Amino acid sequence: MGSSRRILGTLGLLSCLTLSANVPVAGAAVPAGVSAPAPREAERVQFTQRYQAVQHGGLVRASNSGISCRREESPQAEPCAEVKKGAAGVNSDFEMFYSEVDKDPDTYNSTRAELKVPQGAKVSYARLYWGGNLRVGEQKPPQDNGRVLVAEPGGAYKEVLADTVIGHRTDAGSDAYQASADVTPLVRKGGTGMWTVAQLNIAMGHSDVGAWGGWTLVVAYEHPKEPLRRVSLWDGFEGLASGAGEAAGETVEIAGLDAPAGSSGKAGVVAYDGDRGTLGDSLTVTADSGRRVSLSDGENPFNDVMNSTITEFGRGSFVRQPDHVNNLGYDADVFDLSPALSGGARSLSFRFAGENQGHFLGVLFVQTDARR
Repeated sequence: MGSSRRILGTLGLLSCLTLSANVPVAGAAVPAGVSAPAPREAERVQFTQRYQAVQHGGLVRASNSGISCRREESPQAEPCAEVKKGAAGVNSDFEMFYSEVDKDPDTYNSTRAELKVPQGAKVSYARLYWGGNLRVGEQKPPQDNGRVLVAEPGGAYKEVLADTVIGHRTDAGSDAYQASADVTPLVRKGGTGMWTVAQLNIAMGHSDVGAWGGWTLVVAYEHPKEPLRRVSLWDGFEGLASGAGEAAGETVEIAGLDAPAGSSGKAGVVAYDGDRGTLGDSLTVTADSGRRVSLSDGENPFNDVMNSTITEFGRGSFVRQPDHVNNLGYDADVFDLSPALSGGARSLSFRFAGENQGHFLGVLFVQTDARR
């Protein structure tokens, strides 16, 4: 089963960056006083397929943002409390401060989210993604980009280290990054329940760009009683700007699907610095050479898809602590892909367009029915 990609980013066509081989360092504690090795960083990491399988089962995820508003800094800003409940608002209008749920004095941010692996399922692959802005009212050291603390349900923190190239782009306004690690053994052990991620390397405070950051755990699983499906996980680090024409967006193509007509499916996206109420960004998908379908829903309008939400099919599908509606610069949404599969599909072409202030694209995961 093959796959292909066509990457058109805002920085122009660059030579392809080869992702380093996965090193299974995740899920193990690092001895005290030992510095974590720093993976290589790149300003732009082209989207590459990380994992794919055809199996009875599917994909689930857990996700949360690591920072939120504390008080208004702009006279036109909505009250912080209303923004957390879902009012339009952008992170640059607020002083931003860490979310903290673990009551541990040794961590400066921590959030939880529920992972719902079906009972009786076997985890076949799990990957944790985290990222954010390092420069706001303070400047965080990039040397810490490649490490976070993770606690499985009922467990203690373990230091998880990035095992692949870290996307890291500095410009006039922000210092943005995304890192990731294979955490399959940890998730097989921890399973369903509330997962906690702490020590995200993100800056707090206020600036014209604003603070943002969060984490997403993507899990592929097998279950003998579920339909045969193709699951695919892609990742990279791309800056998307506004404007017309191919150079303003990003296209990711997934081939070899062989999805029958009437198939169901879903597509998930992780993006950074998308603002609720700032229009112009969109996500569309084309099956084979057919019509283009907008991926949107009641919480993610077609012209404001990256709007700081964490939803599945337009609603919250798992418990989060905290559970803000407007996550002020962090998106982790799952969309219904079924309308694009009504006639079947051998391939899918996902097209991302940036809002007028731009945002960063980090993860795409796709689940479709497969032929028996």
